[in-house]
Amino acid sequence: MAKPEDIHRLEEKIAYLERHVGEQDKAMLEMARQLDLLRREMGLMRERLTETKAPDAPMTDEKPPHY
Repeated sequence: MAKPEDIHRLEEKIAYLERHVGEQDKAMLEMARQLDLLRREMGLMRERLTETKAPDAPMTDEKPPHY
């Protein structure tokens, strides 16, 4: 039969692990939220980049006018 102190120690460990898992869940949810936000921002930046590009303008190696 298990001793009361052994049971108490196991209960403490379980409580610690449950709290730790809860904290990890919160951290994972926050990281997922941040990842979604970054993905949306990156999509907007890509849209802006394609809008500002002139598709017919050739890429040249001309020096800027101040040279």
